Amino acid sequence: MLVIDSPCALREAIKQFKQQGKAISFIPTMGNLHSGHIELVKRGQQIAPVSVVSIFVNPMQFNNADDLKNYPKTLTADCQALEAVGVDIVFTPSSEVIYPNGLAAQTYIEVPELSNCLEGELRPGHFRGMSTIVNKLFNLVQPDYACFGEKDFQQLAIVKQMVADMALPIEIIPVATVREESGLAMSSRNNKLSEPEKQLAPLLAKVMNQLAKDVQKATTQHSLLIHDASRTLNASGFAVDDIHIVDSATLKPVTETTKQAVILMAAFLGTTRLIDNKVVTLNEHLHH
Repeated sequence: MLVIDSPCALREAIKQFKQQGKAISFIPTMGNLHSGHIELVKRGQQIAPVSVVSIFVNPMQFNNADDLKNYPKTLTADCQALEAVGVDIVFTPSSEVIYPNGLAAQTYIEVPELSNCLEGELRPGHFRGMSTIVNKLFNLVQPDYACFGEKDFQQLAIVKQMVADMALPIEIIPVATVREESGLAMSSRNNKLSEPEKQLAPLLAKVMNQLAKDVQKATTQHSLLIHDASRTLNASGFAVDDIHIVDSATLKPVTETTKQAVILMAAFLGTTRLIDNKVVTLNEHLHH
């Protein structure tokens, strides 16, 4: 496995593989890898003979300096995990390499509409930072395929839109959320939970799955269903941040023509913000 931190060396290595006619799959990460990330890697390996993973904690997508400073860095363990599954290249650039002129002077990519709603409203500039770094990494790695987890539903939607809008010759492969046996979506943030919080955490997915069933029956207004779900979670010790039911393609409110809705969940357990989502296919005649 090659561990590379310079764009020049990366381009050289990629060129070798391209000349051999080998397709490349790419998984951009911020490190602190868990089984969910490894699933993304394995999915990429099923599709293409060469796999590239980047590990870069992107300062442009943090709107809180403390979050950035405290983001867990576990490079040695991450590299061991990636080597164990047979990754070909790990790209580990520094901030200075990625943003040589600093953030203020950096060209950025902004996907309108999708970036400013939902999570984007709570974290201004976050998705601009994400789409800019993903675009830059795509240009450095030149992959044929890139795998993104469905757990970050809005991020996936934005990346797909960016690739379409900018005519990037890359196929985006969505990968289903990896869950612990309890049903809890895997996340680096789960490590921050205390033991009692860990016991309680799976309730988020449980309530979401029930909400999905109720949305599919569609006999009750979405706003009432959301209210009930929030009440259940809050009564159990969560502090609900946001629950949305939106069109899965546009992330806008569900309309008559919506075929698939997505339930987006975000709730705090103590100081840890957990997110989850579930796509629901709506029956034609059951709209509000």
